[in-house]
Amino acid sequence: MKKGRFGIHGGQYVSETLMNAVNELEEAYEKYKNDPQFNEELAELFNEYAGRPSRLYFAKRMTEDLGGAKIYLKREDLNHTGSHKINNVLGQALLAKKMGKTRLIAETGAGQHGVATATAAALLDMECVVFMGEEDTKRQALNVYRMKLLGADVIPVTSGTATLKDAVSETMREWTKRIDDTHYCLGSVMGPHPFPTIVRDFQAVISRETKQQILEKEGRLPDAVVACVGGGSNSIGSFYHFIEDKDVKLIGCEAAGRGIDTFETAATISTGRLGIFHGMKSYFCQDEDGQIAPVYSISAGLDYPGIGPEHAMLHDTGRAEYVAITDEQAVNAFEYLSRIEGVIPAIESSHALAHVMEIAPKMGKDQIIVVTISGRGDKDVAAIARYRGEDIHE
Repeated sequence: MKKGRFGIHGGQYVSETLMNAVNELEEAYEKYKNDPQFNEELAELFNEYAGRPSRLYFAKRMTEDLGGAKIYLKREDLNHTGSHKINNVLGQALLAKKMGKTRLIAETGAGQHGVATATAAALLDMECVVFMGEEDTKRQALNVYRMKLLGADVIPVTSGTATLKDAVSETMREWTKRIDDTHYCLGSVMGPHPFPTIVRDFQAVISRETKQQILEKEGRLPDAVVACVGGGSNSIGSFYHFIEDKDVKLIGCEAAGRGIDTFETAATISTGRLGIFHGMKSYFCQDEDGQIAPVYSISAGLDYPGIGPEHAMLHDTGRAEYVAITDEQAVNAFEYLSRIEGVIPAIESSHALAHVMEIAPKMGKDQIIVVTISGRGDKDVAAIARYRGEDIHE
């Protein structure tokens, strides 16, 4: 693999001003990623602070109810701050600290990455600024307050569609202004090299644990690993240590919004084409002029018009399968898991659950599915209630 490339995808499409910053980051990462002291410190943060390893939970009632494959939930929702985001943030914040940076900046959609970054900044005594699309600050008011509570400045972004892609653009602009003391803590497996690799490596703890846990519980690997995909960090983390295990199906679930046959969708693999945006070559939702199209999903965290370059490659090679899940399917799955297992999943994770509800009954009772619950659903309850026509105030 050429540096920072996943097949034809990836690369470093950034301005001269940012080239120094990404090169400095790559150099630091190469230096620290195999450094025993760095890894020891990170492991301690994972175990003592974030609460890892996260549980691999057998969903007995769901399994019985669907009547097919055994279903296991990888419970990233049980991590400190309530999602998988903390894995990558602790890694990047620690790296930034070693690089002598004193300020973290981040983009956020649903707010979980912003909350995780603000949390790590508080823990490691760093300044923190989070850029969030104005539309998302309204959808996720609770997370905005949490970030402020943790000492972060939250900047609403009003440009474009005022959602996740605009927050990313704004954070990149901010980074060019203050490279010396600032690290851009990118929240997904996207952007210019080395970000897709760094984020994947920190999130790969998910599949490393899953593999060990399922071997202990079942004595064999699962038949399928299913996870939701926006930019794709929880899914690449869930897939990574299974990529070489060809008998394990890898399934990514994208947000179809109101349907892939409408313009109100965020399902990049289903509807996108090759393009260059946010420093990388990958698939993006585009209009007929090749401009990045506005995307829509009930889930602020999957509301991104592209997909990480490694996912694009896994799609090209056929190693992973990508399916589109509508708002309605995701909301049904959100309610279903809450009622049947007493676990309220994030609306993002509910996209993956919806697909499991579809495939599990068609599989044999001797087969196994692992689905990643990437986050908990407290943040989504008000939005789901509104979707169902009930107006509750947080």
